[in-house]
Amino acid sequence: MLSAFQFQCHFLLIFLAASKGETRYLEVRDAGEDEPFLLLSEDLKRELSAGQIYRRSLRCIDMLSIEGQFTFTAEKPQLHCATFFIGEPEELITIDYDFVNIDCQEGDFLKVFDGWILKGEKFPSSLDHPLPTSQRYIDFCESGNIQRSIRSSQNVAMIFFRIHQPGNGFTVTVKKKANLFPCNVISQTPSGRFTMVIPHQHRNCSFSIIYPVVIKISDLILGHLNGLFLKKPSAGCTGVGDFVELLGGTGLDPSKMFPLADLCHSFHGSAQMKIGCDNTVLRMVSSGKHINRVTFEYHQLDPQEAENRKENSIEEFCFPSM
Repeated sequence: MLSAFQFQCHFLLIFLAASKGETRYLEVRDAGEDEPFLLLSEDLKRELSAGQIYRRSLRCIDMLSIEGQFTFTAEKPQLHCATFFIGEPEELITIDYDFVNIDCQEGDFLKVFDGWILKGEKFPSSLDHPLPTSQRYIDFCESGNIQRSIRSSQNVAMIFFRIHQPGNGFTVTVKKKANLFPCNVISQTPSGRFTMVIPHQHRNCSFSIIYPVVIKISDLILGHLNGLFLKKPSAGCTGVGDFVELLGGTGLDPSKMFPLADLCHSFHGSAQMKIGCDNTVLRMVSSGKHINRVTFEYHQLDPQEAENRKENSIEEFCFPSM
């Protein structure tokens, strides 16, 4: 059975797939209870490759992963609405207000949040985001024409809105921009491969996978400076400024998740771990003194793999939820 957190996230990912095109462009691939994914067919991709602007209406609760122009018009009072935006790991999201017709004086609002929020939990966490939480909200009713174009700090963003009067609404244009050094990422898919590089930056970066997974780290470079590897303490990661940690939990915020493993030594080879949590996060902490790099791949943990919990697996915390 899916947990409440998994159900909410999978529900959003269904919207993600559906928002990429009309129903005739969607196919179901083994869309059972534990894998409710819809695939975007090549037909829509070919149509959009000609440079056409994709347009459609927004739902009260919606999710988008494609560039285009999107309009919401209230047919009745809509008091609790949100649209989630997600890109590829190497993309940032830009949201432009094209048209806004809301009544701020009567309690309407339209806010962009730099990241995602689910049940009060944020991604990226306050520890990992470059801005304080108060500056991650951009309220149209406060900024108006001052800030009509907003860019995210990572591959996810969202808008909250409340509209009382039927007929009122707004139009936004969503674009993607390349991000040379992706930091905080939510994966769109239950499998993939990624290389995270932090080049002389004092920051923390988290890669979130909203599935139980098998994760395999194939390359880890910590404290790489002028072609030399710096020696690390022999016991644990205490006091080490550069390290990687694996986290697991049932929510969205990495700072509230359970620490499963710490890696504070560079290595070339393979380290594999099975993590049966609703959400798995690989998080790199960087002092800014060095160039740090980690390469990993992951795929969704299937029932047979979950039963075989021998070497390199975490079972005492995560597996009971499966």
